[in-house]
Amino acid sequence: MFLVLFIIMKLANIKFKKNFSTKRVVKIISGLSNFDLNYIVRVVKAAQIGRADYVDIAANTEIISVVKSCTKIPICVSSIDSIDLYRCIVYGADMVEIGNFDFLDSQGIVFSGHQIIQLAQEIRLLLPNSIICVTIPHRLLLDKQMKLASNLKSIGICMVQTEGLSTKLLYRSIANNYISHSIHKASAALSSSYAISQSIDIPVISSSGINSISALIAIAYQASGVGIGSLLKNFNTIYEMSNCISDIVASLSYYIYGLPQKKSLKIHKCVNFYIQISVYI
Repeated sequence: MFLVLFIIMKLANIKFKKNFSTKRVVKIISGLSNFDLNYIVRVVKAAQIGRADYVDIAANTEIISVVKSCTKIPICVSSIDSIDLYRCIVYGADMVEIGNFDFLDSQGIVFSGHQIIQLAQEIRLLLPNSIICVTIPHRLLLDKQMKLASNLKSIGICMVQTEGLSTKLLYRSIANNYISHSIHKASAALSSSYAISQSIDIPVISSSGINSISALIAIAYQASGVGIGSLLKNFNTIYEMSNCISDIVASLSYYIYGLPQKKSLKIHKCVNFYIQISVYI
C-alpha cells in the first residue's frame, strides 16, 4: 500500500496521473537518437493535438527549450548518461527514462542487468525527486526481465518500459493481413509486458511495434500504457500523425475493466475500420 501511495505522489505533478491509474497512458516517442528538430516539433505538436499524455525525446537541453516553447505537453527524456538526464530536468523535463536498449544493442553497447541496476541507483541519487522510468532489455530471457523489473522496483524506480526490436524487425516485410501483422510485430513487447506486469505492481509501458490494434492487447495484458514511435514515420504531416494518435487514445478510452478470463475486446473503430479481438490469458 505504501508503494502505491508513493508512486501516486511521484506522479502527482504530471497532468496525466489519472490515466496511469486507469491504465490508459499514451506516450509518443520521437527517438533516443533523433536530433532532427523539425521532425521532433512535428511529432510533439501532433501528440498534443491527438491528446497523448506525454512525449519521449532525446536528452538534449536545446531540444527541450524548443519543445517547451511550442507545447505544454509533459516531456520525458531518454538516455543512459546520468549527467545529460540531470541537465534535462534542470531545463524543465518532467521525467527521465533510462534506455532504450534496443537502440544501444544495435550500436554494440550491451548492458547487463547488474549494470542497469547500478545506473538506475546512480540516477536515483542525482534525481531523488524525479520520476524515473527504466527500459527492460528484450534480449534478456523473460525470467531475467521479471527479476530485473522487481529489483528496479526495490530500489525505488516507479515505472518500467518493455521493448521488442526482434519481432518488430522480423515481421517488418511479411505480407499478411493487417491484424495478424500488427500482433506479430509487437509480440515480443506484448509478451514482456504481460510477464512483467504479473510480477510487479508499478506501471508498465508497452513499447516497440505498437499500433492501434496491439495497443489494445497491451492494455488487456495489464500494461499501464503504450509507447508509439515508429508508427508515426508512416505519416508526413502533423494532421496525419495527430489522427493516428487520436485513434489510439480513443481506442484505449473504450477499454472496459473487470473482463473474465476470456477477454473480449469489443468492437472499436481503429484507423478507419472496425475490429474485434479476443485475447486468451
